[in-house]
Amino acid sequence: MSIKRLQVLHRELDACRACPDMIGPVVHGPAVLSPVLLVGQAPGPREGSFGKPFAWTAGKTLFRWLEEATGANEELVRERVYFAAAARCFPGKAKGGGDRRPSPEEVGRCRTYLEREVAILEPQLVLPVGTLAIAEVLGHTGPLSEVVGQKRASRYHGRQVDVIALPHPSGASTWHRTEPGKTLLARALSTLARHPAMKKALG
Repeated sequence: MSIKRLQVLHRELDACRACPDMIGPVVHGPAVLSPVLLVGQAPGPREGSFGKPFAWTAGKTLFRWLEEATGANEELVRERVYFAAAARCFPGKAKGGGDRRPSPEEVGRCRTYLEREVAILEPQLVLPVGTLAIAEVLGHTGPLSEVVGQKRASRYHGRQVDVIALPHPSGASTWHRTEPGKTLLARALSTLARHPAMKKALG
């Protein structure tokens, strides 16, 4: 693992203007050398101004989940877990309301950065958050109930990793607040907290 290689990659990310329909700036976490890679979907409208992923309402929920599971607060998680995403710029609003889902082409342009991040980090554990990230990491496009709550062994960008999928912590989603989502989320967080890579990352 090399912090300098991550820093170079981040400079390239910051300069990326490959997707004309995306709204900058590019959002990414710090260059953290971690055995745990968290893959989000795409930043929301406010993350760009804060300069970090999961910086608004969904982030509050995500970090509450992680703190309840591991005892680590937001600051520590951000320092010890590498945050990436299927798309790194805000996609804009959808015509019917809510945030627009990034197109396959936009996700594909960002994928090269994920490939390089995996090569640098050599993660042991990948945490995809939300359906888009789960599809990107596991190729799963079916119901969340088929993947959340379990640990899967998978090959991701040429590396053998464990994958623990999480639902998106959006306030617009009721999946994680109703059954079976509530129980499956609790199971996923318990599995995540016990994983050796997460224990190693959080000390």
